[in-house]
Amino acid sequence: MSDGHTPSGGSAKLNTGVAHNARVWNYWIGGKDNYEVDQQVGEHVAGMFPIIRDIARADRAFLGRAVRFVAEERGIRQFLDIGTGLPTAENTHEIAQRVAPDSRIVYVDNDPIVLVHARTLLTGTHEGVTAYIDADVHDPDAIVERAAQTLDFGKPVAVMMLGILNFVLDYDKARTIVDRVLAAVPSGSLLVLTHPTFDSELGGEGQIPAMEFWNENATPPITARSGTDIAAFFDGLELLEPGMVSCSQWHASDSPAPVPQYGAVAVKP
Repeated sequence: MSDGHTPSGGSAKLNTGVAHNARVWNYWIGGKDNYEVDQQVGEHVAGMFPIIRDIARADRAFLGRAVRFVAEERGIRQFLDIGTGLPTAENTHEIAQRVAPDSRIVYVDNDPIVLVHARTLLTGTHEGVTAYIDADVHDPDAIVERAAQTLDFGKPVAVMMLGILNFVLDYDKARTIVDRVLAAVPSGSLLVLTHPTFDSELGGEGQIPAMEFWNENATPPITARSGTDIAAFFDGLELLEPGMVSCSQWHASDSPAPVPQYGAVAVKP
């Protein structure tokens, strides 16, 4: 797929009359890149499920800790960040290139407002590379093909899938997407993933009515999954400590309350 064309799996046209996930998420974490409709839907969802803002902030904080960990502790210098979302402070390339200025990052998203902001804001170091692909998560082969123009798939890659597979409603399709992308990267590569859950032990029961409201009033549609189903995304990989836990608690320096969003990092053997 080429830039500027409608990606498979959804329209890339900018529609400011319907709430969109990237902009509502931006609103929840305190950003300014959103519209009144995003604020209205965001407030309604937060009224139904007040912890949603905590989830959004915890997911963002997980990204920072995970990128720093894989860059410092695992020596990863290449990142494929699928489902980038709107740029805020401390994006993947900023953290990675602070650890290693020669890090190469490819961002992937297919929302037009994300595309505009990414091309303006996501500029990295002279030593490294920061690139952006306009592509849909439902088309993993296109993502891999175009990412290979920037990343060396002969060397380990950190595949970032934070809060993105919840927009792939068909579970088998979501599993296939993970498998296709990871098949393209070599041993020593990593899968960095977060995903919302309805598991009661993490307080996730409220996700279900909130997501039903979302799916009736915003785009794209979303789903939560059980911890068992989310864990299966890591089949064939080696989970790194502490395994799959609430993303707020993964490598946290304090003892934060859990949020109903699992997070984990796993290595391809």
